[in-house]
Amino acid sequence: MLPRPARLHRSSDFGATVRTGARAGRPLLVVHLAVVSAQDSSAHRSRPGDSPRAGFVVSKAVGNSVVRHRVARRLRHLMASRLADLPAGAGVVVRALPASADASSDALAADLDSALRSALRKASERADAVPAAVSL
Repeated sequence: MLPRPARLHRSSDFGATVRTGARAGRPLLVVHLAVVSAQDSSAHRSRPGDSPRAGFVVSKAVGNSVVRHRVARRLRHLMASRLADLPAGAGVVVRALPASADASSDALAADLDSALRSALRKASERADAVPAAVSL
């Protein structure tokens, strides 16, 4: 279980993360990662020094209530050990795709790790590109 400070709660937090974050899709899930810098801290509820927070979206397309909750629990468990590897102030939204209902925990973990690496890389490229464009 993720501790309360490590969870996204508000719809606006989910929306801001999905809208401004770097996206990485895999066959089982999609990860949106928004790293809050000092410049954009007013757009998000978190501040640059805050601990990373995660939220999960598991729609009815994944399956019935039992299946959706099982997928969400597995994703929360996998994400709990990976939060320490994320930058401070990061927001992560993990959206489960229908194929995640039948996937093993190992397959979910592999896709989550791969998507997080890709989203982190994209977020750092965005952060590096912004100051260069401003200084021109």
